[in-house]
Amino acid sequence: MGRETVRLLPLVLPVVVAEAIAVTIAAAAFAASAPSPSTLAGVWALLIVTAVAEAFPVPLENVPVGGTSLATIFIVGTSIIYGWEAATIVAFVAQVAVEIGRGRDLSRVAYNGGVYALAALATASAAFLGNAEGFAWLALQTLVAAAAFYTVDLLLVALIVSRSGREPFAKLLAQAVSATFIPFSIMASLSLMLAVLWDRSPFLCAALIGPVVAIALYQRSVHRELKAMRLALTDPLTGLGNHRHFYGELERQALAASADHPLSLCLLDIDNFKEINDRYGHPVGDQALVHVADRLRQDGEAFRIGGDEFALLLPGSSAAEAVRVAEGVIKRVGRARIELSAGVVTHPHHGVERAELVRVADSALYLAKEHGKNRVRVYRPDLLELAELRRLAEGPDRAARLRAAASLAHAVDARDAYTGSHSYMVGELAARVATRMGLDSEQVELARLAGSLHDLGKLAIPEEILRKPGPLNEAERLVLERHPQIGFRMLDSLGVEPVATWVLHHHERWDGAGYPDRLGGELIPLGSRILFVADAYDAMTTDRVYRSKLSHERAISELERCAGTQFDPEVVAVLLDELAESRGATAAAAGSTSSRRRRRL
Repeated sequence: MGRETVRLLPLVLPVVVAEAIAVTIAAAAFAASAPSPSTLAGVWALLIVTAVAEAFPVPLENVPVGGTSLATIFIVGTSIIYGWEAATIVAFVAQVAVEIGRGRDLSRVAYNGGVYALAALATASAAFLGNAEGFAWLALQTLVAAAAFYTVDLLLVALIVSRSGREPFAKLLAQAVSATFIPFSIMASLSLMLAVLWDRSPFLCAALIGPVVAIALYQRSVHRELKAMRLALTDPLTGLGNHRHFYGELERQALAASADHPLSLCLLDIDNFKEINDRYGHPVGDQALVHVADRLRQDGEAFRIGGDEFALLLPGSSAAEAVRVAEGVIKRVGRARIELSAGVVTHPHHGVERAELVRVADSALYLAKEHGKNRVRVYRPDLLELAELRRLAEGPDRAARLRAAASLAHAVDARDAYTGSHSYMVGELAARVATRMGLDSEQVELARLAGSLHDLGKLAIPEEILRKPGPLNEAERLVLERHPQIGFRMLDSLGVEPVATWVLHHHERWDGAGYPDRLGGELIPLGSRILFVADAYDAMTTDRVYRSKLSHERAISELERCAGTQFDPEVVAVLLDELAESRGATAAAAGSTSSRRRRRL
């Protein structure tokens, strides 16, 4: 007998003994009533339906004791139609059969069978109301039977879950009641419908199949969608919100922030994390990540946004309060010999635009690392601080890193699936737009480099996807949409910011419906917005394996149509002005050349 079984025995044993007594009494009483063949047939039919319903439970959100079973409808209905004796037998046999079919251990089969048997026995309380006629009396009986079943079932299940998981029983029970009360109320009404229809003709009960199946299918669909949403927004290792979830919450909370209700952002990074992995192995590194995540949950809304990078959103907290929170986290994780550095920025108190919050907090974080690690630094907009942050961002080997990144552009165009020069053209267009928008010469050259590297991640995408002549299926589309993240990781290792970040977000849409992080509006870096428009124009005017190129006029019309939804309208306007001026100059030059030729003739 396992240790867990021994620990649960004081709860399991009384339930199993009570179960044996209840089932024995119910079977004897039912046999003594000399049931007719029609009664036996009805009980058998309800038993089969109950077992089927129990085999396919309906999942519920936020239920600490699991999902719920539509078998309740038929057990309570059996009690009203044939009495508590038949209901106890049906509940016990259906539950035990399903549990055995699932291959559960004997103690669990016995306990769960006992829970249903005792809950069904509790429906006998409805018998004390008497046998008066009328729908109102039948409804009252059903309500009492359903409430008795619900109470006993929930109490016994909550008890075993509480003891097994070492969770507070009262809190667990309150959560379970909150999540299941409405579904059980609906099932009670369906039990009443079952009893009414059965009284007229058991065959009429087939009319319940539609509503019951519809409820089950709808709830399963909702549960799957919610589960998929959670997976899409959750880091699987730590259970914290992921990169995508973080940016969505940052945008929402930053929009709601005000001088009276500021938003503090704290970015944290584990110091020397690579050494932990190299010295002790990745399993120990994963344990360190989980440990930090557990400590972060105690303060604000926590996210894991990178390998060893975390973020805390602290709505309503000033910079001083955010520093105290960060220092508390550093102190708590320090007990496990893990060191953290943190950077803090507060919006709108620090006068930083929403789109710059992460960059500024990240700069403050690395300033903390520069000054000895295992500490917190707050963004301060004074000249000394800004100069130091710039020095960290632009280090002495920046030019070499940029040259290394530029060399990758040749590999991209060499594998280009369209014309062999798409990336080059996007770089040139991006540089022209950046120049026209008044960016300085360094930013213009970075835009040119980012344009030539925007499809770098496609080096890791299979050829059959890139060159597929027909539309991509869902799985292929998801693979293709990973190329900005792959490109970011390749560039991030070279330390060529902001190029890496611009490449990461060059498929974010102005309306927030893009990828990978569904950023919207000015939360998208300006460089990424420029790349997106330049990429779209050149892609439309270039022959693709799955369609012919569009004319310049059609491409311009499409950019105008999507300005304000897909694209930054200001960037679109600037590109259209640049293209119009360029084409006008080209036409004028062509006219002048033609005139000179005529004169020579």
